[in-house]
Amino acid sequence: MKISSLFPRLAIAMALAAGCVNLTSCGTTAKSTARNGTSDKFDPPALRPKNPAAVQVKVSTGAQRVYVVEGDRILLATPCSVGTGGTTGQGNYRITYKNATKRRISQPDAGYPMPYWMEWKPAYGMHWGFVKPYPCTHGCIRLPMKSAAKIFALTRTGTPLSIQHSHPEDATVGKTLPVLDDGPLPNPPKSYLLSAKFFQDSEYHGKMFVD
Repeated sequence: MKISSLFPRLAIAMALAAGCVNLTSCGTTAKSTARNGTSDKFDPPALRPKNPAAVQVKVSTGAQRVYVVEGDRILLATPCSVGTGGTTGQGNYRITYKNATKRRISQPDAGYPMPYWMEWKPAYGMHWGFVKPYPCTHGCIRLPMKSAAKIFALTRTGTPLSIQHSHPEDATVGKTLPVLDDGPLPNPPKSYLLSAKFFQDSEYHGKMFVD
């Protein structure tokens, strides 16, 4: 069963709060000019890599897009949210640590879940959390839940990660992606976020790859 079918409409706000401390205050005052929905309903198609060792991840901070590629082949494309004031940074890295059930260890809000954590430098990772159509994090890259699950499956420790202001894919597949805005969603109960059930519900049970 997919996570979007586990709860009634209001509760679907569920754990979209994951991976962000004080979610209602971590954004900027910018407003989106268009909305195509919330990230809990977004499930990008993913292609199975022919050579997992050749998989790379590209992050476009300007367009707020993540592309998983294998050579010229785009395996997955998704909207994301990046850090305010350039805090996500730019450069070429590798994924150094992965943890599908990571929780925040520092205060405030120690224990908050950051599902599908993929770290590229200490305290910086791609993970599930509220997605907004403008930079709104402290440096991490927030992903829709299903995007995070699929990118986690496509990558491994050592997968190259290129974070740049733009990538060529912005002008092609990047333009076809929806505008996602989780800003109107309420936070789920803290007791749920801190429970073991949160990670059970965050597991992806659909068809991972289209091919």
